[in-house]
Amino acid sequence: MIEAILFDLDNTLMDFMLMKRKSCESAIDSMVSAGLKMGREGAMRILFDLYGEKGIEYNRIFQEFLRKTIRRVDYRILAKGIVAYRKAQIAYVKPYPGTVRTLIKLKEKGMKLGIVSDAPSVNAWIRLVEMNIGDFFDVVITLHETGKKKPSKVPFLKAIKEIGVKPENVLFVGDWPERDIMGAKALGMKTAFAKYGSQEKTKKHGADHELERIEDLLKIV
Repeated sequence: MIEAILFDLDNTLMDFMLMKRKSCESAIDSMVSAGLKMGREGAMRILFDLYGEKGIEYNRIFQEFLRKTIRRVDYRILAKGIVAYRKAQIAYVKPYPGTVRTLIKLKEKGMKLGIVSDAPSVNAWIRLVEMNIGDFFDVVITLHETGKKKPSKVPFLKAIKEIGVKPENVLFVGDWPERDIMGAKALGMKTAFAKYGSQEKTKKHGADHELERIEDLLKIV
C-alpha cells in the first residue's frame, strides 16, 4: 500500500526547461539591446553549450558567456542580462496545471509527500516558494543535503528515513528514467514516469506507472 509519494522537482512539478529557455531568451535580448553584437539563435546555442559544460544551475553562466563571446565581462551588458533573466524567471516558475489540486487531494488522503532533487538547496527552495507549494512537503532533499545526485541511493535513502515509510510503500515520481526511475527502483520503491515533463521521446522507462498528466496520480493511490 502506498503511504508516501516522493517527487522529483524540475520537469515533474514545474516546466523547468521552458522557464530556462524563456529566461535565457529574455537575457540574450536584453544583452543585445545593451550592445552585444550577436543574433539570438547563435547566442542561445553558445549559452546552452556552456550550460552543458558547467551544469544547468551554474550561477555565473553569463560571465562565462561574455568571456566566450566578447572575451571580457562588460558589466553593463552583464547586469542587463541578469536583471532580464530574473524577471522572466519569476513569470515562468509555475507548477504544471493540476499540480496544486493534486497535492491537496493527496494530503487529504493522508499521504506523506516529499521531494528528492538534484538542484542546489537555495534554487530548489526558491522555486518551491515562488510556486507557493513548499508547505505541502514533509521532507525536501536537495543536492546540498547529501552531495550526491540521483541515481545514487544516498538521497533516496535520506528521504525515506526522514519520511519514515518503508521503501515498498513509497511511490517515486520523476521525468528522468536513468536517474529518477532506476534510482528509486533499486531501493524497492514503486515508480511513476512523468511523461508530461520528459524532455526526450522516451518509450522504455521501466516505471510501474506512466503519467500523461500529474492528476493521473490520483488514479494510482
